[in-house]
Amino acid sequence: MSTEFLRIENLHVWYGESHILHGVNLTVNEGEVVTLLGRNGAGRTTTLRAIVGLTGSRKGAIKIKGVETINMAPHKVAHQGIGYCPEERGIFASLTAEENLMLPPTLAPGGMSVAEIYAMFPNLEERASSPGTRLSGGEQQMLAVARILRTGARLLLLDEISEGLAPVIVQKLAEMILSLKAKGYTIVLVEQNFRFAAPLADRFYVMEHGTIVKEFAQAELTQNMGMLQEYLGV
Repeated sequence: MSTEFLRIENLHVWYGESHILHGVNLTVNEGEVVTLLGRNGAGRTTTLRAIVGLTGSRKGAIKIKGVETINMAPHKVAHQGIGYCPEERGIFASLTAEENLMLPPTLAPGGMSVAEIYAMFPNLEERASSPGTRLSGGEQQMLAVARILRTGARLLLLDEISEGLAPVIVQKLAEMILSLKAKGYTIVLVEQNFRFAAPLADRFYVMEHGTIVKEFAQAELTQNMGMLQEYLGV
């Protein structure tokens, strides 16, 4: 039996007067890779931000391992074992790669050591003393993911990590996700790059206008390509 890590029920989110999410329902089981698909503006990033409490007003339920978190402050949500990697990466330009890596606090036991991270990301070890501004886009993205692995987070929310990167770097990120899954991490991906996301996910949710319009498993991908063409233009 799968153990449920995350459950979202009837989630509504507002930014001021704007009603962005309209009753989102989804579940993520421990050790799964789940991808949220949809066009820009469909509500995928808002869903990730809502999980960690970084949106406007929220209504509904967000349960992490059965614990209701919808009224928790963001730092309390993080201590439930959640790591969020936003699209903008948030690398500190004035700090070296290793200083950036050491910056986040420990949220839970079991975080990766620096040695383990360097084994997974050899580029970062080579660039350990380089300022954040000197890192390539791919190296910055690896660093952004590596930082949350140090914290002890076991549920990783990754927003558009392949965007704007060379194919060889995208392939390395795919290998990283498969490696993390093999180590028992649970991952929610928001991705515009369907070719990157498709082989990695156990299950897919398709979003449109702030709600989930379809859910299907990896084994059902082929039979859903027509629907994906309609919603995503893939």
